[in-house]
Amino acid sequence: MKHVKFSKTICGVDFLLNILDFDPSQKHGLTSELQTTDFFQVIFIKRAKGTLQLNDKTIDLKDNSVVFISQHQRHQWKVDLDSFDAKVLVFQEDFLNEFFADKYFTYRLLYFYQSAYELFLPIDTKELQRYTSDLEEIQAELLEPKNDSTHLIRSLLYYILIRLNRSYSEYNKITCAVSIDNLAYKFRKLVEENYITKQRLEEYTELLNISRVALNTAVKAQFNITASDFIKSKIIYEAKMKLIYSNLTVSEIARQLNFSEPNHLSRLFKNKEGVSPNEYRATYQNGRN
Repeated sequence: MKHVKFSKTICGVDFLLNILDFDPSQKHGLTSELQTTDFFQVIFIKRAKGTLQLNDKTIDLKDNSVVFISQHQRHQWKVDLDSFDAKVLVFQEDFLNEFFADKYFTYRLLYFYQSAYELFLPIDTKELQRYTSDLEEIQAELLEPKNDSTHLIRSLLYYILIRLNRSYSEYNKITCAVSIDNLAYKFRKLVEENYITKQRLEEYTELLNISRVALNTAVKAQFNITASDFIKSKIIYEAKMKLIYSNLTVSEIARQLNFSEPNHLSRLFKNKEGVSPNEYRATYQNGRN
């Protein structure tokens, strides 16, 4: 599997952010190879034929749509390059969080670090044109920066990402309130960073110095799931990725995910997914063939 790193030299900009164009005349950068990246991608699609394999889902690409890919997510493009026309917003997480002086910014956006809902958003032609116009303005500022370019880029980028967050929440009928209380986002970040070594709710309440009730209330209000189920969902997601993209046995996966016994992982997986890990792998492989 290929891992792609953000390069300011290749992108030709001084920011850890860029806007890339993909159309029939500039299709060399879009590869069909299975890959991960160390940056986030928001793909604004004008025209497309084909699919995107993203994590454990296959997305049928459509005209006038947006696709979201978080850093380190496994993905593979299978598209007709002669008809693919899109703009891609790419950036690194630390840059974005520092740019907005908010270390939890990416965790506030529902379409990043998302495993419960499809990472796809249909939009109408007028909406796509508006996003395209804003992206082109950012592009111009990146290529020929002025003294106030940072302020202009910040305002346009914030507008784009928050507007997408609102549309994504409306499309999926999920809570959109971007809370000023950071508790739920702190928890989300801690789970992303510690899900292997810390799998019990009590370990997170200790880190956050808060009661179970208070944490559950905050997480439920923001993500519509209990804190305990949030942790389990992350573990299940990582197990799925290993079942799909590796030849590891269930025992080996359980060991990597810090389970004392393989049957503990199998029990959790079946309880959440309704099938055993091996049944899930077989079903996925049969569906791909």
